[in-house]
Amino acid sequence: MTVGSDHQAHDLPVIVIVGGGVSGTAVAFHLLQRRSLRVGQLFIFEPRERLGAGLAYDTQDPAHRINVPAAKMSLLPEDLEHFQRWLLAKDALADDEAAVAANGSLFPRRSVFGNYINSMIRPSIEDGRLVHIRQNVGRIERMGNRWVVTGAAGQRVDADILVIATSHPSPVPPQSLQDALAGHQRFVADPTGPDALAVIRAEDRVLVVGNGLTSADVIASLELRGHKGPVTAISRRGQRSRGHAAVKQELFGDFASQPSTTALGLLHRVRAAIRQAEGEGRSWHAVIDQVRAQGGHIWRALSVAERRRLVRHLRPFWDVHRFRIAPQVEAVSERALAAGRLEVLAASVATIGVADGVIDCTLRLSRSERSVARQYDAVVVTTGPGHRGILTSQRWIEEMSKAGHLAMVPARLGFFCDMQSRALAVDGTIVPSLFISGPLARGTFGELMGLPEVIEHAVLVADQLTVAITDHCRGQGKAYLDSSAA
Repeated sequence: MTVGSDHQAHDLPVIVIVGGGVSGTAVAFHLLQRRSLRVGQLFIFEPRERLGAGLAYDTQDPAHRINVPAAKMSLLPEDLEHFQRWLLAKDALADDEAAVAANGSLFPRRSVFGNYINSMIRPSIEDGRLVHIRQNVGRIERMGNRWVVTGAAGQRVDADILVIATSHPSPVPPQSLQDALAGHQRFVADPTGPDALAVIRAEDRVLVVGNGLTSADVIASLELRGHKGPVTAISRRGQRSRGHAAVKQELFGDFASQPSTTALGLLHRVRAAIRQAEGEGRSWHAVIDQVRAQGGHIWRALSVAERRRLVRHLRPFWDVHRFRIAPQVEAVSERALAAGRLEVLAASVATIGVADGVIDCTLRLSRSERSVARQYDAVVVTTGPGHRGILTSQRWIEEMSKAGHLAMVPARLGFFCDMQSRALAVDGTIVPSLFISGPLARGTFGELMGLPEVIEHAVLVADQLTVAITDHCRGQGKAYLDSSAA
């Protein structure tokens, strides 16, 4: 079945968004807010039943909570408390008393935020202005001036404008673990799947490889499932995600007016600002939040070589301070540490093997010549998305890469695009009518992982689509504004 091939004699543009998580849905929402703008048809390819949840907010695990207070989560950048008001209006926390943190901030379950985004976009589906195609994308080809998008079940849409808003690539376990544990029933290579942790028994000895947000979620989920066995969480630096400040703080520091041009210079400035902040009775949170707010200015001031240096050396420290865990999730890890059930090590897996179902490990301690021998019943990988493998993560992406339509940004953080979020080929030329939305554009924009930044970027992409629609209609000699619209 082909749609979008002859809409009003091709007077108005057909737009396809690939990916119906938060970033793709937010682009559609903010584009459709421009009610006077005339769009031929707008499609989203998303295999999940509901739009807006995506990988992050589709989880039904009650231990998974948003990592940012609800008062800072919103689909409307100009109205940051919109989600919090929605929660109260819908009485969405009636069965979740634990959502209220000690300081009064709300940290609801992540699935609730997915419900919120879906409730905002659903009217556009019901009135036909947005078509949700419940399929994965199978292939995307460039034919003449159009993009031919074919779903896995065969539905085809001929589009004038294409937006790629796909999710992060799935985690890629270290090769040594894949080789040694392939087929082991309690090797969890991707804990983000539904009931992925169900294979772990109550008394199992668990090795968690990785120490970021996903690691904290896994530990919280295991406790909720009644797990009582020992857990070892390892990462090369032994850092683990931090929690939120006890009280709200104003942003502190200035990293944008004269941004650092080297990663080392930036590190020195951040450390100096933290010392100054602490001298004034603040915490490091205020400084890191300012770095996040000014992330775009900071990133643009760095050369490609310095961006790579920052990613290689500083990103692990940034991640554990920037991506904070909800107080409820933090409390689980703290209890486990205090009880001696959780051990956090700066280490890596040196050797690993299986004998009679038991996993024998040698852990090499970082910054040391020492190693320790341990035995485990289960291994969970929480090393995060496999960003470096994005160009081979899905067949259609690999084919678009080979055709020259998609390229990896030099810092290897996603797709190559310009400051208008237009896709760039390897040689830096603009790929016509192709846009990148969401975290896979962060190699260009810098900080683009948090919800506020993702929403702001979606607004930017919607603005650029408005320009592209205008240009298309002018090229067709047609009006691009509906004078009858309210």
